[in-house]
Amino acid sequence: MMDATLTQAEIIFKGIAAAPGIAVGPVYLYSKVVPEVNARAIAPDDVPAEIERLRNANARAEKELRKIHAFAEQKLGSTSATIFEAQIMILGDTILMGTIERRIADELQNAEFIVHDEISKYKHLMLAATDEYMHERAHDVDDVMNRIIRNIQDQKLISRLEGTSVIVSETLTPADTVIFSRNQVLGYATDLGGVTSHAALLSRSLKIPAVVGLRNATKQVKTGDSVAIDGYAGVLILNPSATTRENLEVKAARFRAFEEKLADIAGLPAETIDRKRVELSSNLEFPEEIEFAKVQGTEGVGLFRTESQLIGRPDYPSEDEQALVYTQIANAAYPHPVIFRTFDVGGDKLAPDTHHEENPFLGWRGIRVLLDRPEIFMNQLRAIIRASARRNVRVMFPMVATLEEVQKAKAYVRQAKEELRARGVPFDARIKIGVMIEIPGAAIMAEQLAAEVHFLSIGTNDLVQYMMAVDRGNDSVAALYQPFNPAVVRILHHIIEAAHRRHVWVGVCGEMGGDPLATVLLVGLGIDELSVVPPVLPEIKKIIRSIKYKDARRVADKVLGMTRERDIREYLSSIIKNKVPEIPLEV
Repeated sequence: MMDATLTQAEIIFKGIAAAPGIAVGPVYLYSKVVPEVNARAIAPDDVPAEIERLRNANARAEKELRKIHAFAEQKLGSTSATIFEAQIMILGDTILMGTIERRIADELQNAEFIVHDEISKYKHLMLAATDEYMHERAHDVDDVMNRIIRNIQDQKLISRLEGTSVIVSETLTPADTVIFSRNQVLGYATDLGGVTSHAALLSRSLKIPAVVGLRNATKQVKTGDSVAIDGYAGVLILNPSATTRENLEVKAARFRAFEEKLADIAGLPAETIDRKRVELSSNLEFPEEIEFAKVQGTEGVGLFRTESQLIGRPDYPSEDEQALVYTQIANAAYPHPVIFRTFDVGGDKLAPDTHHEENPFLGWRGIRVLLDRPEIFMNQLRAIIRASARRNVRVMFPMVATLEEVQKAKAYVRQAKEELRARGVPFDARIKIGVMIEIPGAAIMAEQLAAEVHFLSIGTNDLVQYMMAVDRGNDSVAALYQPFNPAVVRILHHIIEAAHRRHVWVGVCGEMGGDPLATVLLVGLGIDELSVVPPVLPEIKKIIRSIKYKDARRVADKVLGMTRERDIREYLSSIIKNKVPEIPLEV
């Protein structure tokens, strides 16, 4: 939510830090022209010409993306450039394009209307999901759709700017981010978007400061305005004063020095001063992200979201298609482990066969879908197990509510192994199995669940929402989304203790794991693993290496005795400011 404060003509817009860095300069307000699409009836005789318009536009769109891909590959390397390969694949999807062509012929409607209507179906499914990363993928699909329509209508886009500028826009696509980088761009600031957006990932690779999620900054700035962008705090400042500029210069110098120190610890273990080791890994959803995570010092992949493979598809991917992706990830991460979460779909989440539910948050999703659709489940299990030949692959089940669900899922794993063994396929016969703890009922039964598996991973996002009965996307109650609520802290303590009684390790893969404010608390509670978004890996590691485990235990004990969320936040903030004052915190 935007927080605007007026102080001596300064307006401060609060957003989300997406790419580190600080810059001051003039605004270029980028208002992307969205193609206007209207339905227009065509005569039967015009169908061939209309399909030809579509094919020509699709070919031009592919040519554009291949040029952008080549530029990105030259500037960023092949790993980051693969983002555009996914968009090119959508253009080359014969099923999707065949459906569009058939609809043009059957419905006798113009090409741009059918393109918009058909591709929007996928976009709306993604936007209906609760996951931020799925929202970001919707923007990528939207970009492909608009690119096709723009070429059908022979429209042109701005890509060249004069002078240096901070680009302020409602949203930026990956292509926008790369194309504008050919100019003297100081920073990016957008109303929409999150840290998992491809534009954010590319901004980090390009080393251009970026702030996203500003909500309505575009309504209050204009081209030529002076702004300061703070990619550490997630702030855009309109009309920064001389004092603000000086403070930002000091902050920038301090962070440059801090980042140099962080680079030095990338290859070091996440270990406290008194030798308590914490496994520090990454949350990923695309193969191209792993190289960046390795540079940041990841010790593996603590959560690979396999739902990314469903984007733009009318059906589920085959076993072979999945095995190719999973093997690529496993090989890239080796010798470190990779945890593949089975499809977390259904209800409000992306799925080729999704259906409407009145209350998707409490509906048919996660492991419930997979147990009801064994053919889909078995395809994915065989694919994951095929990727385990080097013994660094683990499998994890989402949205588990009952012991029976885990037992049924394990039976399918045994069946998948038997089928692969009969086919002579090599795999890790002792592949580790885990479950996500996201439902309060599962949290209470953590010890019983731990007896069935090799590890537990706490999905704090959903766990907090379910515990506090709050939809954090609802502005009316978002303030009640409190990861540091005493009830949440106590249930985390219960889960960790329960797992350890069964000699099972437990991690956190939700956003709380990547919050510097929570690091000392989670270490003190005895967490074994933290899986976070790659950009925050160095900060979390720095905190862990700056504390003693015995001190963290004392911090956790004190927090467990506290009864107000605000008091917990302030106390944890004081600990971090004392131990690692360079870390930016917001309480």
